[in-house]
Amino acid sequence: MPLYDYKCAQHGIFHELVPVSDSGHTQKCPSCGELCARVIIMSPHIPVIDQNVKKAHETNEKSANEPVFSSLASRDKKHGSGCGCEQKKEKKSKMFYLADGSKIFPSQRPWMISH
Repeated sequence: MPLYDYKCAQHGIFHELVPVSDSGHTQKCPSCGELCARVIIMSPHIPVIDQNVKKAHETNEKSANEPVFSSLASRDKKHGSGCGCEQKKEKKSKMFYLADGSKIFPSQRPWMISH
């Protein structure tokens, strides 16, 4: 059962556990027994919340489901570093063929045998 707020004209606000089906009905004040209507109370600090705090809450709510990459390198990119969606410059191979058909890789691992 949820806790609802009710207001008595003489004794002020009181709280009652009431079934959802009876939430719109009046309840008796625990002090005087008079029937009192349900009220909706807003926290006084919410309407006058600081703009920086409000912005921080909105940012946190957005990032709860869709985290934002925080690294400087990935800010300009769509998916972040290493996602593979961007076409990188193709490295030109230093391999070339000799006249007899064999391959060589000048200045790269001279101890490796070509396949």
